[in-house]
Amino acid sequence: MVISSLRRTVAEHVTVSFEDGTEVPSTLGVITEMMLYSGKNLDDSESERLRCLSERALVLEKAINLLSFSRMSAKELHRKLVHKGVESDTADAVVEKLQDLRLLDDAEYAAAVARHYAAKGYGAGRIRAEFSRRGIDRDLWDEALDSAPQPDDQIDRFVRTKLKDPDDRDQVRKVSAALSRRGFSWDEIHSAISRYSETSED
Repeated sequence: MVISSLRRTVAEHVTVSFEDGTEVPSTLGVITEMMLYSGKNLDDSESERLRCLSERALVLEKAINLLSFSRMSAKELHRKLVHKGVESDTADAVVEKLQDLRLLDDAEYAAAVARHYAAKGYGAGRIRAEFSRRGIDRDLWDEALDSAPQPDDQIDRFVRTKLKDPDDRDQVRKVSAALSRRGFSWDEIHSAISRYSETSED
């Protein structure tokens, strides 16, 4: 296949046109890497390489754009790319490339998620649910939770705000249920209510 023209479109994008009328959307980086020019004749393997490199370069650009708007896990990014029509193998390769470049780091992301939800007053159970929803590997959960603020301050503040009478069993049940929904364990809830009761008595 003989290249008839290389047409610059937007930013670093280039359209490679062939004499048979076919076109391949590509990037300036791929053109430079393959040393392409008008009139160059590509055999079948070179043509396939051009298509493969071009597709991955364009998907990589799309992935970096997605990450610029919102941090996400490797699995989240893979799902989004596939949802946008990217082949799974190509999405795998792009995710791996971004991990190599340290632009995608699930350990750092997990720690950020844990800190965010802990600061908002949620317990480990709720944070683990977020890890699962966001596709973060279980091997990273414990370390990420260890990096988050300890829950005592958040849970104590919640109890002080919501529990007016620690001797009112209905109030205690409602506050306990609310804390459970926020991801705190029953041991944590019991300890917090006990601390509040002792403070109230004092």
